[in-house]
Amino acid sequence: MNVENWSEFFAMGGYGFYVWGSYIVSFICIAGEVILISKRRRTLMKQSGLIHKSTKKEIKNETTS
Repeated sequence: MNVENWSEFFAMGGYGFYVWGSYIVSFICIAGEVILISKRRRTLMKQSGLIHKSTKKEIKNETTS
């Protein structure tokens, strides 16, 4: 592909809107997925910590009574 200027490169022979639009949509979807996964991980870690703490308390209460 021989491109003489940047506007010609971004136009992509008339298909630039579709090409760059698909790149943008893909990037947004991937970024959204990364954000959702990190939020899920944080939530699971908090829940896991709460479960671990509650089982420690139950074991402690069972041994003292």
